[in-house]
Amino acid sequence: MLEMTRSHTATLQARMAQAGIDLAVLADEDTISYCGGFWGYLGVEFGRPTLMLVPRDGAPTVITPAMEADMVSTMTWIEDVRAWEDGGANRWENVLRSALHQYPHTSRLGWEPWRTPAEVELVVDERFDCGAIEDLGPVIARMRMIKSDEEIAIMRRAGRVAAAMMAATRDAIGVGVPEYEVAGAALQAGTRAAAGFLTDRGHDAFVSPVIHGLPILQSGPDTAMVHRRASVRPIAHGDPVYLCCCNLVRFRQYRLGFDREFFVGAATDEIAAAYESAVAAQQAALAQVRPGVTAEDVHYAADAVYRDAGYAPGYRTGRAIGVSALEAPELKPGDRTPLAAGMTFAVDGGISVDGRFGCRIGDSIVVTDDGFEYLTDFPRALTIV
Repeated sequence: MLEMTRSHTATLQARMAQAGIDLAVLADEDTISYCGGFWGYLGVEFGRPTLMLVPRDGAPTVITPAMEADMVSTMTWIEDVRAWEDGGANRWENVLRSALHQYPHTSRLGWEPWRTPAEVELVVDERFDCGAIEDLGPVIARMRMIKSDEEIAIMRRAGRVAAAMMAATRDAIGVGVPEYEVAGAALQAGTRAAAGFLTDRGHDAFVSPVIHGLPILQSGPDTAMVHRRASVRPIAHGDPVYLCCCNLVRFRQYRLGFDREFFVGAATDEIAAAYESAVAAQQAALAQVRPGVTAEDVHYAADAVYRDAGYAPGYRTGRAIGVSALEAPELKPGDRTPLAAGMTFAVDGGISVDGRFGCRIGDSIVVTDDGFEYLTDFPRALTIV
């Protein structure tokens, strides 16, 4: 993994050279993970920024809290790791100032402005005009569009973790079982599956298998709410039960999108028809996936199915995924990005009906030379439990 992230940094430096940018100031934890091969757990929201400075030529510098420095130094391939302290002369602001003073006022800087905390911006602005700093966001987004074979292999394992979670969800559902118990079973199963891919040696030792987050799980009429979290509501006969893993599965920092819905004891004709339409819309979108097709055309294929079935046009049909839950491009109107082999997407089908129920399905895929392959493998047919 470290060689992979070193390669990502080398690519960034090459693109900086093409753009005439002398230094990149990286503050986003996903970008730092992508380029530096390390991550922490307490960020700027705790007043503890970690930064990565990438020069056009030469070795990068990491600025991180002293309490994180040993872990970061062990995880990353970067040698220049500078620790800062909460008080005194070695505060993070001063460590950043010192690092920036290695560059003349005439240097051209780049960063991701929407992912750089205001506190960091204020310090950089002391020496460089923030209004003149180049936006590296689109450059980094384009870099991350096409996944390497190693990245895709990681995401395939994440797909197996997600499948274990969904199987545990299906098996835990029952009349009278509260939603939170089903969600807990999914988290436990995912953790065990992820642990099976890890050792306690090398970089693996810093990869936690623990699946965490607040699960998106609803039952009954609440399935119309899409993102409502698991509650104490007991599941009843005839309920649909929906689990979304999009905010849960994160293996080696790579994320997936994955959704399934199950039906307890029975499904009414109306609900069954809506579910089949959601699956059909997703499959219509997937049938369009191949290099050269635009992202929005994949979305429009799903919309046509909704309209033909008498439903309103759907929301976004999908999004690119990777080290972030949302990457570029998106499968939605207005995104004319041509698909290419190596892109990875979450592709959804979803319908909500008058606040009474919702039906949804979602999978992660990788675009291939002649179509796509699933990263998530789990039955898509209507399932009665």
